[in-house]
Amino acid sequence: MLELSEELAPVHPAATVVLVREGDEGLEVLLVRRNQALAHMGGMWVFPGGRVDAADYCPPGDDYRAARNAAIRETREEAGLELEEDQLAYLSHWVTPEGAKRRYATWFFLAVLEDGQEVVVDGGEIAAHRWVRPAVAFAELADREHPFRLLPPTYVSLVELAECASCGEALARISAREAPHFAPRMVFVTNGICFLYEGDAGYEGLDLEASGPRHRTYMIDDQLEYIREY
Repeated sequence: MLELSEELAPVHPAATVVLVREGDEGLEVLLVRRNQALAHMGGMWVFPGGRVDAADYCPPGDDYRAARNAAIRETREEAGLELEEDQLAYLSHWVTPEGAKRRYATWFFLAVLEDGQEVVVDGGEIAAHRWVRPAVAFAELADREHPFRLLPPTYVSLVELAECASCGEALARISAREAPHFAPRMVFVTNGICFLYEGDAGYEGLDLEASGPRHRTYMIDDQLEYIREY
């Protein structure tokens, strides 16, 4: 569950890489599981990534380039994979909502792994990894007897990739549109949270019942549902 705070937390720049490959049954995505003992997102399945460091600002002052540098570095540190800058396609940008204990402005990049590199996790911060088809991840998420924990940005990214039959189709889809920006606003509901995104009729007024388009994610008892209705 999202860690909450009554104080307004600072927003730190971060980067994440959504790695995909061609599996026997179609597109597969790399997920890594954070160590259960970690205070922040312990046990969560995430994409490789982390905060942008000062050394990533080369050249100085370029936030986007720093995010790309951080994405490459974090993928190396967390998954043992070497990526080149030209492999990264800008997928989306997410800002952790106000009210969260830790907040990040995160660039999400898509990258296709084609050279057969093997994933090697550090066994510390990252405890395990798996390649999984989005449809399989959704099925496991719905199985309450075998908890498979994701946060909304990971889930929403998988929803988009689930519509792509191949890595080539995913890259073509990403390249044909502007990267969406998500600045969620939280509304607390029974046993969970509704995250409203821009474009939802209730976004400005935090009104879940407002008539009009829907663009939101419900996270209730670790179950996720993404709704996009025009």
